[in-house]
Amino acid sequence: MSQIFTPIRPRRLADEIADKIRSYILEGSLRPGDRLPAERQMAEEFETSRPTIREALKILEEEGLLQVRRGGLHVLDVMEPAIRDPLTALFRSNPAVFDDYLEFRAVIEGMAAYFAALRATEADRAALTAAFETILVAHEEGDQTREAHADADFHVAIYEACHNLTTLHVMRGMAELLRNDVFYNRGSLYPRAGYRDATVEQHRAIYDAIMRGDPAAARDAAEAHIVFVRQALDELKLAEERLNVALRRARANPRPLIGR
Repeated sequence: MSQIFTPIRPRRLADEIADKIRSYILEGSLRPGDRLPAERQMAEEFETSRPTIREALKILEEEGLLQVRRGGLHVLDVMEPAIRDPLTALFRSNPAVFDDYLEFRAVIEGMAAYFAALRATEADRAALTAAFETILVAHEEGDQTREAHADADFHVAIYEACHNLTTLHVMRGMAELLRNDVFYNRGSLYPRAGYRDATVEQHRAIYDAIMRGDPAAARDAAEAHIVFVRQALDELKLAEERLNVALRRARANPRPLIGR
């Protein structure tokens, strides 16, 4: 008879602590760039020795999840570059793919808002409120850069509140592309008449629906927001194409100045 059972060996405490910290990184409780507490504090919180904490952290460093910098141990941005960097190259070399991104994002944003309305905890709602209020302040002050970053933070807060880890990590990487104007130039969109006011109200509709726990309304508001952005970008692109045509005509057929 072949062997069925295998020996059971107790796990080292350092491995269990590493698993716990790893799970915090995966779920987004520890974000890229976050600095971990000092070894002494972690030893107290885990109720273990500092050498055990040191061993657990070494495991995570070797896995590429943590890195020593600026005098402390920080969470590395591991998953997001794997998503973000190839997309950055793709969108910069092939702008035609951008419409596919908007189509994809409309689906994901709607789904994320839907589940955020169903699953958001009090902590999630607090984070969402903080992000939305930052949008309002930046909008009121006319700080377009801050408003753009707050916009990205708002959507990340929704991804966190939907409690879907795949959505969180994929879309958080894309949010970084939004911050860096990889997908489109906010400097061209924001000055358009009514654009910023409209997006603030769209964010308000998403926020209100999530806060009152209305998943269908949250999904519809999130999808409508992406449709609006898509239409605004199409209009901007068309206006730029018309301007380019007019400039080419002017160069090809220069007109003499009146009176000469």
